[in-house]
Order: sequence, then structure tokens, then C-alpha cells
Amino acid sequence: MKRILTIQDISCFGKCSLTVALPILSAMGIETVILPTAVLSTHTLFSGFTCKDLSDQLQAITHHWQQEGITFDAIYTGYLGTEEEIDTVIDIIARFRNEKTLVFVDPAMGDNGKLYPAFNEAYAKKNASLCAIADIADPNLTEASYLTGKPYQETWSEKEIKDMLLALADIGTKTPILTGVSLSDGKTGAMGYDAATRTFFSYQNDRIPAAYHGTGDIFSSVLAGAFVLGMDRVAAMKIAADYTAQTIAETLKNPENPWYGVDFESVIPSLVAAVQANQV
Repeated sequence: MKRILTIQDISCFGKCSLTVALPILSAMGIETVILPTAVLSTHTLFSGFTCKDLSDQLQAITHHWQQEGITFDAIYTGYLGTEEEIDTVIDIIARFRNEKTLVFVDPAMGDNGKLYPAFNEAYAKKNASLCAIADIADPNLTEASYLTGKPYQETWSEKEIKDMLLALADIGTKTPILTGVSLSDGKTGAMGYDAATRTFFSYQNDRIPAAYHGTGDIFSSVLAGAFVLGMDRVAAMKIAADYTAQTIAETLKNPENPWYGVDFESVIPSLVAAVQANQV
């Protein structure tokens, strides 16, 4: 069984970060080890949430793992709260990485052309240093703009998407994957670039006219898991995009209107079936 370490915060209520990464990766048949960077009562769309920073525990926890001889097939990072935390995570990756370790970075820091309120351009530059050591990084278009210094825009041509991917590869990412990419009307998905073979690849599915918090975390978790399991890159993107779309479609049918997150749990069986159909 493959073993993955995922490093990100845990929002106790709200269906994002570790509360989706852990069940999704486990359902995919991957032993999942968590390293929480902070514990929040809810995600940040709620007012009055509590937050306990755990940055001072990260080194102690990982040093204990080293003493126990614990190793990982992959390391997957998500939302990181500070520049100092990124430096700590870079050190952790260096200590646990070997020639077979897959490093997957989700540089979660913004959307819709803006950074999240807690971040600034200095943080974005620091996040670029993390993406530089990644085998795979999957920023959205906002995050990619801040990582590369390229201006953000509302619409993108296929050539502009490819230019952005090349700029991400220039940072050092071996396989950058851009999310939220629309290559034709009514479609959305992702496009990636393999720096080793200099080839582009993409997958598109039907756009669902709805947006929910945490779907980026779901996409990244499935994508990371699919790569860990050795799936073809287009198959990995297809599984991640289709499952994320399924979670949104399922949530739209819920009369209770869970605005804070998607009903990903009820469609986990379809994810498991997709993984089994693509197992290598």
C-alpha cells in the first residue's frame, strides 16, 4: 500500500483541507498520514472561527517520525499560513524525500484574481520557492499569476494558458497543472505541461454553474492520489475533475443547501469505482 503525507490545516467543520483530504485519499486505497498546520473550529467563510496555530509542533512531530524510521511514497502540501511555515515544510520535504518520493504542491493562496486576505506578494514569492521543488503543482489561474508575476485576466486563450504553464516550469516545477481552465464555451477543467518531454496535456468536462468552498481541495486530493497510484496523467485529471463535478452536482440536489461545502461523501463510491477501473 502506498503511503502519503499531507501537510495542511484542519477545519473541524466545513469540508475542506484535511477533512476532505484524509477520507478521499483513504478511500482511494492510500495510507494517509496527516501533519496539521493549524486547527480551526470552522473554515474561514464562517464568522467568529477559532484557530490554534500548530507551527511549533511540525518539527517535533517529523523528527519523531524520523526516529521511528517512517517514510513516505509522496508528500502533498495544501494551505500553509505563513512564510515561516513554508520554510519549515521545505525543510521537512528535504528530510523525507528520496529519488522515489513524489512531491505534490497545492499552492492555495487566492482566487478570482486576488490573494486571500491573510496573504501578500511576499508570501506568494515564498510559495513559488515551494513550487520550485515540486514534482507536480496545481495552482489555479490566480495563484499562477502571483507565482509567475504574470498579470491576471478574466479570460485566457489556449496559447496564454500554455505560456503560463511554461512560466511555472521555469520556476522549477516538473509538471505544472493549471486548474479552472476553460478551453471552449461551457467547459472547464485543467491543462498541464510535462517539462521532461515538453508536452502539454488537458482534460475538460461540462461546467456546472455553481461554486462551493473546498472543491479545490477535493480536486487536489484526488489528483495527488491518482498520481501516487501511478495513473496516466490525463486519466488522473479526468478522475479528479469528474469527481469534483459530481460532488457539486450532488450538493445542488440537497434541499438543505449546505453552502459551506459539498456532499462529497455520498459520491465516494463512484470515486472508488473510477480508481479501480484505472488501477495500474
